[in-house]
Amino acid sequence: MNPRPARLELPVISSPGSSCSSGGLGCATRSTPRSAEQLPRWLKRQIPKGNANHFTSRLLEELRLETVCDNAKCPNRMECYSQKTATFMILGNICTRPCGFCSVERGRPAPPEADEPQRLAEAAHRLGLEHVVITSVTRDDLPDGGAEHYYQCVTAVRERTGATIEVLTPDFVEQPHALNRVIQAAPEVFNHNTETVPRLYREVRGPKSNYRWTLDLLRRIKQRNPAIKTKSGLMLGLGETYEEVFDVLSDLRDVDCDFLTLGQYLRPGDGYLPAKRYLTPDEFEFLGRTAKNMGFKKVASGPFVRSSYHAREMAELY
Repeated sequence: MNPRPARLELPVISSPGSSCSSGGLGCATRSTPRSAEQLPRWLKRQIPKGNANHFTSRLLEELRLETVCDNAKCPNRMECYSQKTATFMILGNICTRPCGFCSVERGRPAPPEADEPQRLAEAAHRLGLEHVVITSVTRDDLPDGGAEHYYQCVTAVRERTGATIEVLTPDFVEQPHALNRVIQAAPEVFNHNTETVPRLYREVRGPKSNYRWTLDLLRRIKQRNPAIKTKSGLMLGLGETYEEVFDVLSDLRDVDCDFLTLGQYLRPGDGYLPAKRYLTPDEFEFLGRTAKNMGFKKVASGPFVRSSYHAREMAELY
């Protein structure tokens, strides 16, 4: 078991649903969220310049590939595209889960495209990627949740480029056979996001998601292939307390999770869960330092950090 941070070292924490007039570190309030015009200064950034952004966009269009960068309205899209990188999203752009935080379209997806693995591999080759991140929509309509398609994509990219590969998968809830198929592809990094704390799981991730299964998924990966590095991440600012976050981090260390990402939740538009609070850069620095002390091999913690943000830098040290 991995010890939680000493209780006396925790900042003041307001209990769920309470108000906090002190504005102290770790206060999670139910106050009205800031509008886009009221975003704090640290959540405003300049648009990168250069033509590489257009090169990436045109290549993705030519090869008919989706990215989570576009579909999830990632605030880092322009930065990543300008560096000729992207997080590829396979299995279409229609998701079968109604998560309250994600702007990917919901509905009835089309069947998987048989040539997508080859098109994905070609894009990775032409972009010159040395580390390729592959994610997907959730496909509860498929018997294996899309696991075989993941296997084919990892295999195709590896054969075409020799790059290291990171997968960011759905939960394959209660489908160990599907999870095993992705593990057989032996990606260097297997990422599955915890997203939030157990108290908020149903509200944020929907009725099918299960916190304990998420932990079990990460545990099973290590049991079947200890060489694979596991990774998980949380969105902060949804109403969680510091103590709840530390409990999740301890649970992740108990299943030997290697890498961690912590970022600010930003509402992608009307109709999605509101942000309850915007954590400061100092708070993210504190959380990242604490996570490192808990034993994570690599931690990325900051307002704009996302699951695959600077993924190569995180993976290449191990």
